[in-house]
Amino acid sequence: MTNQDLIDALRAADAVQFGEFELSHGGTSEYYVDKYLFETDPGCLELIAEAFAERLADDKLGGVALGGVPLAAATSVAAGVPYVIARKQRKEYGTGNLIEGRLEEGEEVVVVEDIVTTGTSLVEAVEALRGAGATVERALVVVDREEGGRENVEDAGVEMESLVTASELLADRD
Repeated sequence: MTNQDLIDALRAADAVQFGEFELSHGGTSEYYVDKYLFETDPGCLELIAEAFAERLADDKLGGVALGGVPLAAATSVAAGVPYVIARKQRKEYGTGNLIEGRLEEGEEVVVVEDIVTTGTSLVEAVEALRGAGATVERALVVVDREEGGRENVEDAGVEMESLVTASELLADRD
């Protein structure tokens, strides 16, 4: 898969929208990448899972709840590796786990995430996984909005690789 294949698939799924949008960190943007549209589109999800799988060894995956979970699940199947889910906060019922799934002390985990803007959610997931005993040095993301997230993730000691950047996604648009 080329970056252009994924860009075309994201556009075909209408996941790239233009207008005035408020972002989760409180800022505004003239464009929005709707993760729910690309994560529920089987063609997009398959392309993403295959691209992520190509970048893995035998590492366990960690999906950031909520957006990273379908990506982790699809990539898990494509790569034949298990995954865990990093919650944003503990449940107040059941097991009360912050990390769901089987995780052994010292196990290497590659975190997958949908979109990185500031990197806050990704860094919080990395910290939760490390707190549970995982070794986390890499993250794979679908879209890097190029708004400081990469730097924040790398400041946390994690190498971040994106499938596409905002610059690539917005270039040559109709």
